[in-house]
Amino acid sequence: MIETKVYTAYIPMNLKNRQRLCNFLLIFLTSLSSLAGTRALSADQTVLIGGDYNYPPYEFINHKGQPSGYNVELTLAIAEVMGMKVAFRFSDWADVRKALEVGEIDALQGMANSPERRETFDFSPAHAIVHQSIFARRGEPRAASLTELRDKDVVVQKNGIMHDYLLQNDVGARLFTAETHADALRQLAAGKHDFALVANLPGLYLGKELGLSNILPVGKPFQAQHYGYAVLKGNEDLLAQFSEGLAILKNTGRQQQIYNTWLGPLQEKGLPWKQWGKWAASLSALLLLFLGGSITWNRMLKRQVDKRTSELHIQQQQLIQADKMTSLGILVSGVAHEINNPTGLLLLNMPVIQEAWQDCDEVLEQHYAQHGDFLLGGLSYSQMRDEIPALLKDMHEGARRIKRIVNDLKDFSRQENDDIREPFNFNDVVATAVRLAENSINNSTDHFTVSYSSNLPTIKGNAQRIEQVIINLIINACQALSDRSKAINVHTYALSAEQQVCLEIKDEGCGIEAGNLSRLLDPFFTTRREQGGTGLGLSVSSGIVLAHNGLLTFESTPKQGTRVILALPINGDKT
Repeated sequence: MIETKVYTAYIPMNLKNRQRLCNFLLIFLTSLSSLAGTRALSADQTVLIGGDYNYPPYEFINHKGQPSGYNVELTLAIAEVMGMKVAFRFSDWADVRKALEVGEIDALQGMANSPERRETFDFSPAHAIVHQSIFARRGEPRAASLTELRDKDVVVQKNGIMHDYLLQNDVGARLFTAETHADALRQLAAGKHDFALVANLPGLYLGKELGLSNILPVGKPFQAQHYGYAVLKGNEDLLAQFSEGLAILKNTGRQQQIYNTWLGPLQEKGLPWKQWGKWAASLSALLLLFLGGSITWNRMLKRQVDKRTSELHIQQQQLIQADKMTSLGILVSGVAHEINNPTGLLLLNMPVIQEAWQDCDEVLEQHYAQHGDFLLGGLSYSQMRDEIPALLKDMHEGARRIKRIVNDLKDFSRQENDDIREPFNFNDVVATAVRLAENSINNSTDHFTVSYSSNLPTIKGNAQRIEQVIINLIINACQALSDRSKAINVHTYALSAEQQVCLEIKDEGCGIEAGNLSRLLDPFFTTRREQGGTGLGLSVSSGIVLAHNGLLTFESTPKQGTRVILALPINGDKT
């Protein structure tokens, strides 16, 4: 659950005055809270979001005095998936923009991106595309382009994107500003100006809501503008949370649902309903028959869609992980090349140095026998003659270990087709995974044991993908330990009757609450979000195991530990 604080007030007066009073109280209460400290956010602190109180359908104060609209619903959804606490401050656009500039609020949930604004603000990826339109009164001269605004009276929202543009680009118009889009359109409808330059969807929405039937859009002189979250330049951490949350909502389809709810119907071109109404009456019977057949057909299709939904959800999360693995593969490939070159020189030159030392050893021994001890490299020869061979051997082994680790990383990050079904040795894959996770193991426990069952049968599958699963399970076990005295035990074995090979990983960590066991494989479920966990590791691992017709099971007791068993069929068929 997220905690959303919205301060509102209601008194029996007209809507505009109620909105202004609500926003005065919002600003007053926010100002009091800001005296207690700066806007530097801790992990559990509420993020203060700014919005325009009259910019429907994107954001506005509704008739109940509550923030509403596409932006608000999207922000609450991001807060839910990211575990954030948010509160809203709604006022006129110039006020909330200024509040962001001086650090009184943390972010604006909707702001058009432009080169000039990027000098002050950082922007998330766009969550909507905004079109700007020229509005005019019916029956009066129209303007389809900016050049036609010369010597005309044009009203725009104060400090809005069109205000910014006209200040930067003199088109010869006489510029007037209004507090909101609604004010600009009211002034135009009342005959005060020649044109209003406002966002298209809010203009259509407000024209309908306010009953301004004598105005209409007559031109769209601008390209589409990217519209997204904005923070003060340098606040990368908060922006990253909004960007990640937005990516999650887009990948799960939830952002599109919210978009369709608020913006979809308004983007369709209006129809002459009075004219079409007569025709619709005569065709209503046919339409009802068609709808009845469609409903029946849709119900049949829904059963198939529901059947596929869970499978597609896991596949979607695997695509996210695949993108990350692609980036890792590119990075590792470059790093491996840079590391392998000097490592190759070490492996090539070290045997030569060892042979050279052996050749020098006899001469040095004769000198030692004739003249006694002497210094070699700052130390006595009697000490160095035993140390140097050991040092050279260790250096040679170290270089070989570096080469082996780099090769393991390249194998791990290599993207392979999930349909690959090649024979591989299960013990070898487990051993490679243990080597790759060695750093995490050494940092977590002094009691790590691994045992390999002899004579395991060769199994079929994608060795690299199974290796990825095992690494994830070992790292999870390491992260569960409270101190280095706790142990992790790993061993492989075969079940002849079931025709399976198995891996068991037992840890003496914090364990898993009973209520969370059933959720372990859910995408984005994690108890470590504050430590950087995304909740995708086990979900992706489960998808890989299912693709190999295997099983992944968990047993756990809180404060005692967890036991994980990975079972794979020997021939790759279903277990």
